[in-house]
Amino acid sequence: MTPEPIKAFIARFARLPAIGPRLATRLAFYVATQGEQTIVELAAALQGLATLDLCPQCFTLKPRSETTCAVCSDPTRTPRVVAIVERDTDRMALERTGRYHGRYLVMGELPERGVLEPEHRRRLTYLADRIRRDAGGKIDEVIIAVGLHSFGDLLAGLIREEFQGLAKKITRLGRGIPTGGEIEFADEETLCAALERRG
Repeated sequence: MTPEPIKAFIARFARLPAIGPRLATRLAFYVATQGEQTIVELAAALQGLATLDLCPQCFTLKPRSETTCAVCSDPTRTPRVVAIVERDTDRMALERTGRYHGRYLVMGELPERGVLEPEHRRRLTYLADRIRRDAGGKIDEVIIAVGLHSFGDLLAGLIREEFQGLAKKITRLGRGIPTGGEIEFADEETLCAALERRG
């Protein structure tokens, strides 16, 4: 018989992206055999996630105690260039390059059927309204930084339509990233090339 705590762990973790029941089972037994200290530390790390919420300007995760995220509150970042990314992990990947100094909009997980959900549209509308209100109706550049695959191409077209007339340039990351590639898994050199070749 499998102990109830193991079953509960598997049931919870199997729902997470890219884990599933088999990996959740392996994780449960691994963690359970690492000793109480490891379990306490993991529990504290998970509990810490409850202290985060979304930045009201770019929708990235930030400490609840902060008004906005570190990028939005940084006066050295230009608000006149905005990269639209799918996930926080994509934003983190672009930050690792050290070559991007603008702001962000995190869309949230995009569906593979190539449509924008109401929450995605709400976030895009928020950014468009902010450009109209705070930037005189036009910023220098919107960079569409979503995955380079077929549904990413379709979504990039939809995003481009949303920002026509609101930016001097609307660009897309260059093809330094292979077709079908995910931004969060690209190395810094590839991302730097993609930023430089955007068009």
